[in-house]
Formats: sequence, structure tokens, C-alpha cells
Amino acid sequence: MSKIGRYFKECWLEMKKVSWPTKQVVIHSTWVVIVSTLAFAVVLGLVDTLLGLGLDIIF
Repeated sequence: MSKIGRYFKECWLEMKKVSWPTKQVVIHSTWVVIVSTLAFAVVLGLVDTLLGLGLDIIF
């Protein structure tokens, strides 16, 4: 049982060392992820549509 207790104590000590981001940094990073995901989805959708139209012309 002491190994489990030591494990959780060490985890708690390591979590105290973590440098947590501020609220503004989290919000900004979230927007970056959302915008880049949407941009990638649009580009991928255009490529898919163009390849589909190209294949329809060929076949």
C-alpha cells in the first residue's frame, strides 16, 4: 500500500511544478485550433470535390 501512496504523493509534487497557461493563452490557443481545423476542412473539401469532378469526367 505504501507504493501506491508514494506514487500519488510524487504525482502531486510533480503537478505543483507544472507551469499552467493563463486563461487568455488557453482562449487564444483554442481559437487557433478551431480556425486551423476549419481552414483544413475547407481545403480538404475543395480537393475532394475537384478530384470527384475530375473522376466523373474521366469515367
